[in-house]
Amino acid sequence: MDILKFITAGSVDDGKSTLIGRLLYDSDSILADQLEALHSSNRKNDDGSIDLAILTDGLKAEREQGITIDVAYKYFQTDKRKFIIADTPGHIQYTRNMVTGASNANLAIILVDARKGVIEQTIRHSYLVSLLGIQQVVVCINKMDMVEYSEAIYETIVNDYKALAYKVGLKNIKYIPVSALKGDNIVHASSNMKWYEGKSLLPFLESVELDIDDSRAHARFPVQWVVRPQTEELHDYRGYAGRVSSGSFKVNDKVTVLPSGFHSTIEKIEVLDAEPAEAFAGMSVTIHLKDEIDISRGDVLVNTEYLPEVSQLIEADLCWMDTRALDPSLTYFIQHNSKVTRCKIREILYKVNINTLEKEFNEDFKLNDIGRIVIKTAEPLAFDLYQNNKANGGAIIIDSRTNVTVGALMLRAVAE
Repeated sequence: MDILKFITAGSVDDGKSTLIGRLLYDSDSILADQLEALHSSNRKNDDGSIDLAILTDGLKAEREQGITIDVAYKYFQTDKRKFIIADTPGHIQYTRNMVTGASNANLAIILVDARKGVIEQTIRHSYLVSLLGIQQVVVCINKMDMVEYSEAIYETIVNDYKALAYKVGLKNIKYIPVSALKGDNIVHASSNMKWYEGKSLLPFLESVELDIDDSRAHARFPVQWVVRPQTEELHDYRGYAGRVSSGSFKVNDKVTVLPSGFHSTIEKIEVLDAEPAEAFAGMSVTIHLKDEIDISRGDVLVNTEYLPEVSQLIEADLCWMDTRALDPSLTYFIQHNSKVTRCKIREILYKVNINTLEKEFNEDFKLNDIGRIVIKTAEPLAFDLYQNNKANGGAIIIDSRTNVTVGALMLRAVAE
């Protein structure tokens, strides 16, 4: 059974937590003790019904304020698929939390309040979803019960969002009119919106196709550990352990080790006691090569016919996550898969005002700012462009003084 990882995003009070709570409640995915706590809670909706947002508002501050602050992860499954939900905060001051939650998502649910339509925060969330390369988007037009389930209002919002989607570059979009509070079109079809002929949210999530990249073109294997037991019975054993980050490898594939550029051929693939003929993205394996090559942690095995970029000067989109502003005079660490090396911010090209999408050309890069930079690394990185291969196109920046992760990178080009 495959796993769909998705995020919810929307403005404050658009009903993200309520929507997830309704999804869990109506699909019978709540444990007995959670259900008991839910019914005994003092937090109720205005109509006296249970406040389902309690299921995801895990922090005390969230329960007190009725907003989402941190990323809340929920897990459930149906007969057709397993799901991991990341309920991400909508407020601009928690942009870094949304970026973290969205980094591994296959799909994004963007909520729009039917009373307000497309607003400034909708633009911001849609831009972030596009920036992070999420291919599947569901726009849930929520609180339809508060606009008398009006088809005309729904159509107006759909048309407005289509213009925004074109502007930010989103393509695969599904529109669903819902009421998370009342349960319309969440798990079951709504009798109040018979004019809507599409699937409800859960049936759509169960059936949406996942984009699984098993191509040889993106075959990437970052080495995490060189296995050399050096015992008498395993005297000549030399394997390279790690996780296939993208694409697939087969026995007898010709591979190149980067950044050194040495060539060899895959002799054997091991997974515990098995020796499969092929390793796919997500599999943790040990790869044996036919030649003895000097390989270290942080090196990458790639298909010789499809080489990635190799450079020390890289142009990247940056989301800054630290309360201390970016300081171009400092030396930071950059971690790209298992490779860690020092780096400096060579140039800040621009920041993006994520409410208006306009570029700003000042060099003050603070918490939650997003923009384009040029970075210089101490050692070459073997990377793909983020828009082509997310798994090998992302990296993080670490403060060398504190070991705190201070930035998320989407590698976009080799800088000149």
